[in-house]
Amino acid sequence: MSKRIILLIVLVSLGLTTLTYAFSEHEKEIVQADKPKIIAHRGANDRFIEHTLTAYKIATEDGVNYLEIDLRMTKDGELVAMHDETIDRTTNGQGKVSDYTLKELKKFNTISTYNNKTISEEIPTLREILDSFSDTENFYIETRLVNGHVAMEKQVLELLQEYDLLHNNRVILQSFSMKSLEKISSIYPNIPLTLLFRKGEFDVDQAASTNYPIVGIESKDVTREVVKQLHKRGKEVHVYFTNRKSQKKEQKRMLEFGVDGYFTDYILYTKELVGDM
Repeated sequence: MSKRIILLIVLVSLGLTTLTYAFSEHEKEIVQADKPKIIAHRGANDRFIEHTLTAYKIATEDGVNYLEIDLRMTKDGELVAMHDETIDRTTNGQGKVSDYTLKELKKFNTISTYNNKTISEEIPTLREILDSFSDTENFYIETRLVNGHVAMEKQVLELLQEYDLLHNNRVILQSFSMKSLEKISSIYPNIPLTLLFRKGEFDVDQAASTNYPIVGIESKDVTREVVKQLHKRGKEVHVYFTNRKSQKKEQKRMLEFGVDGYFTDYILYTKELVGDM
């Protein structure tokens, strides 16, 4: 019997199912049994409009590992929760976030229905979200370039520091931009970072060669071999979904491959899916 098999038997018998063990200088495998992280994608957006305080409140009541927040920067340098470049899709206004000051943005509202009540809310700032949930929740925050430039990273980290969130795995920062991640690392090297890949652009060799501990991949680009190779390089695999119609089916497929996290639009479904693990 090989030394590797003997080691795995010992680990399992001792209940040490979350250890990472280096088998050689160039290879390490992750012995996994923990449930995947449940990341509330833009809040509980299946029941309330995304990126609102109510959507995040519902997600906290569901019980999740992280609240996911996309950031945009206003004309006067404030950080707000908004996925799109414009406010057209989710509010009663129009135009780019970067063309408005925060005061101007606050004149627009999101409108949604929950528990048979129509609720109108302002676009929340990152500070307002942290004010509401930082005592109890963890955060998964996406940074991005502002008009092609690195601009928001220092402010994000200062806010997280102010709310004492840069410890104990309370926050993960993610970005499609290597420049953004590099800036974050230069300011605060110890925060967990996720390198995101756009659908159809995933490169396993590039992902494995970076220093970032987590890789974010669209589900259609994920295979069993991809997960295996990234785990051997000590990476976690967090999966997002661009097609809501096929997402539940894709979540089942991802479970078979042993991914480490779901950016889910269906929190309750995902919790039931992984609950028996």
